[in-house]
Amino acid sequence: MSPPSSFTRRPRLLVVSPNRSHQAVLARRLGAEGYSIVTASDGATALGELRRSAIDVVIAELVMDPMSGPELTRSIRDQAAFAETPVILIASRAEADPAVRAFEAGAEDVILKPFHFEVLVARIERRRAAAARVAALRADMEAMDARAAMKAIELGELKDRMVQLEAERRRLPA
Repeated sequence: MSPPSSFTRRPRLLVVSPNRSHQAVLARRLGAEGYSIVTASDGATALGELRRSAIDVVIAELVMDPMSGPELTRSIRDQAAFAETPVILIASRAEADPAVRAFEAGAEDVILKPFHFEVLVARIERRRAAAARVAALRADMEAMDARAAMKAIELGELKDRMVQLEAERRRLPA
């Protein structure tokens, strides 16, 4: 299952896992799907990678030390530059209430192990598409704000011109 061709550049995923073999498997499989992969073994390194390069989706383990997946998610949400970056947390079925903790922290999705790899890819694409829609809406709002500002300037200029014309009309003999 390849990522849709409607996205122009190769999507960058940040895979965060303290388990090097799990990290390597995800990186290899996602790389084979056409994604550009950046890896990190802990939350602090992940935050550094976010600052270094544009990341489309963060995929992190729920249980990590010293910063857990939910703590990483909160840190991402607290930084305006990354607040809209989708986060998917991977949890073990043995963990108590993983989805609740993940969603409370601001994660967009939780996937439980063991999972079908195709499901992970589908969820990544769903989150990327949603993020693209939000970015398009934000750009439209900014364009509308700019048009509204220009119209306000034009109205101000028309008002000034009207005042000038009215003053000229009063100066003319009746």
